Amino acid sequence: MSDGANTRAYSGQIKKRSKLGMKARENVYQGILWVLLIVLAATMILPFVYVVLLSFTDSTAYVAGEFMLWPKKWSLAAYELILSGSGFLNSLKTTLLITVIGVPLSVLLNAGLAYMLSKPIPGKSFLNKYVMITMLFSAGMVPNFMNIKGLGLIDNYFALILPAACGAWNIMVMRSFFQSLPVELEEAAKIDGCGQLKIFGTIVIPLSKAMLATMTLFSFVSYWNTYFNSIMYMTSTSKSTLQVYVQKVVLSSNISDVMDIQTTVVNAVPQEVMRMAAVVVVVLPVLIIYPFLQKYFETGMMVGAVKG
Repeated sequence: MSDGANTRAYSGQIKKRSKLGMKARENVYQGILWVLLIVLAATMILPFVYVVLLSFTDSTAYVAGEFMLWPKKWSLAAYELILSGSGFLNSLKTTLLITVIGVPLSVLLNAGLAYMLSKPIPGKSFLNKYVMITMLFSAGMVPNFMNIKGLGLIDNYFALILPAACGAWNIMVMRSFFQSLPVELEEAAKIDGCGQLKIFGTIVIPLSKAMLATMTLFSFVSYWNTYFNSIMYMTSTSKSTLQVYVQKVVLSSNISDVMDIQTTVVNAVPQEVMRMAAVVVVVLPVLIIYPFLQKYFETGMMVGAVKG
């Protein structure tokens, strides 16, 4: 009996040591993973931090090509010049206009079509396939341009709004979300005499806040970052979007030509500082709006991706 007890005790010690060894190896792996993630995050965050800090650097403290993590002297001169230029103000007006009109229009159209495709309607299978085909195949740049020109939308703000108003991917994700909602709620509403539009507005929409917030964020970023369509369809410089304006500022050898400000005034601030300030001004609205929608972001994407 004594030998058997000793054997069991020895076996228990071996298992305990094995568990401790596995835990130690797991801790080492976790530590290595954390280090890699921190390095990866730093490679993404530090360049943006550098851009922001450089945009606040005073002209007297700026040294070309020098990397810094804190300005020696702070200044808002670059932002004052950018915000006072007519080029920036015109581009801001265009971007705000297409965003304010396009975002609610896009969310409404996508949600309406997705809700329709989530119901047993005649021709549902054909419509689903038709929407899916548009996600896999595109007409191309030339047919799109001819279509916009045929509609008389060249140099019209709606040329920047309508092409991005509906997206197959958004429709498919929202359709999956609507299909996951309890059917009993709609059946109860129908018994109470509610029509389909009233059900959609009073029951489905309130239950879809997470999904709608997520799609609103996607739509906002899409319209705010409009670049290619602006180049393709807008012939007036005054109707260019902010992304086109920033591209001109970043690539121009003489920023005063882009900003419509006297050369002597612009030269008071280094051009590199002006470029960084222009980038920050354009990115800032997205950074401001994201925290307010972040709590809905993961929920909306996960719920919409479960069923489909």
